[in-house]
Amino acid sequence: MVDSSAGGKMSAHGGGGGRTRVGRYELGRTLGEGTFAKVKFARNVETGENVAIKILDKDKVLKHKMIAQIKREISTMKLIRHPNVIRMYEVMASRTKIYIVMELVTGGELFDKIASRGRLKEDDARKYFQQLINAVDYCHSRGVYHRDLKPENLLLDANGTLKVSDFGLSALSQQVREDGLLHTTCGTPNYVAPEVINNKGYDGAKADLWSCGVILFVLMAGYLPFEDSNLMALYKKIYKADFSCPSWFSTSAKKLIKKILDPNPNTRITIAEVINNEWFKKGYQPPRFETAEVNLDDINSIFNESGDPAQLVVERREERPAVMNAFELISTSQGLNLGTLFEKQTDSVKRETRFASRLPANEILSKIEAAAGPMGFNVQKRNYKLKLQGENPGRKGQLAIATEVFEVTPSLYMVELRKSNGDTLEFHKFYHSISNGLKDVMWKPEGSIAEGDETRHQRSP
Repeated sequence: MVDSSAGGKMSAHGGGGGRTRVGRYELGRTLGEGTFAKVKFARNVETGENVAIKILDKDKVLKHKMIAQIKREISTMKLIRHPNVIRMYEVMASRTKIYIVMELVTGGELFDKIASRGRLKEDDARKYFQQLINAVDYCHSRGVYHRDLKPENLLLDANGTLKVSDFGLSALSQQVREDGLLHTTCGTPNYVAPEVINNKGYDGAKADLWSCGVILFVLMAGYLPFEDSNLMALYKKIYKADFSCPSWFSTSAKKLIKKILDPNPNTRITIAEVINNEWFKKGYQPPRFETAEVNLDDINSIFNESGDPAQLVVERREERPAVMNAFELISTSQGLNLGTLFEKQTDSVKRETRFASRLPANEILSKIEAAAGPMGFNVQKRNYKLKLQGENPGRKGQLAIATEVFEVTPSLYMVELRKSNGDTLEFHKFYHSISNGLKDVMWKPEGSIAEGDETRHQRSP
């Protein structure tokens, strides 16, 4: 048994089938990747429960002097028990990494619905917006501000319930100054409040509500209220709140959105006022809260400066492609639709894609490396993973792509290419370009729809 309480020693035993084992958890495929962290699928080998584990690099945390803030944020997050916020279970550490064990949500992103089906009906948009406001309001009441609310952070569980991810963990590098305001400009520009761009300090609660207003607009309209290919032109539109609601918005919805997207944070509507708004209250169901005793000993122990080795987990890995179990394989498919297990490209732009191959894993990686080089990418190879780094600066920085090979059966592999930095549209173009040079690598099962036919099929009513 592995004891996660204070003083309990966490041991690791090498798992078979190319798995990495950390404490009681067996790590699987990477679900997401950012500057400071990556998120991996994992399974608790004692209970069989599937979870997600966020892995932070200790060196980067120390370099950016983030220890105190991360400890504070993680402690707060572990205390948050809300049906619309991703749950945090426990925290572990090895000598080089911090592991945050979280609830695994398998229903995909809310915005995948918009990408595939278009805008939502007003009643459906209101339901999701109510859940979003519930989550944001609850966390604000505990002093936690998201500061980077955007489509990637709105997930759905298997029952279609909205779950906000990365609350308090998405903007770890931000600091509150003596004036009580935040001063770091971050987030996705289209969703960021004007006072954040202004860089004169901002109230985290008011900035979060602005982002919620943009999200509500997108849910109902199917497009962004502020959009421009030129960044300065985009900022000018945001400063002036230069937008107009489409004709199909109800009058009461238009009024609420205009009150939320008020460029002056001092006159902007508050969350309390939103909750009392007549449009918002229609069909509103207040959330039920779970109150339970929470132990923070694991957080205190991993940040203990004495560095007691008994508190550390050991990470062990095996040099071969990770084996993907049936649940993981199915969970890669949107909405558990087995027809999309391996990517069939549509017009919607995604941050990851995957394909199947019958070739040996080493040969697959060699062919990807050979195809990426002439396209202006530097390639780093480790185990059965590649990191492709673009040489040219893109619209949102240099494009970086993480590639990993998973063994599905001894003669079938799944290859995943995932954007880890840069612009999603540029990644989309890269994939289409490189796939032309990988036609002898990609395998399609009999009866699969050709790429062009698939796009036409999905567009038809």
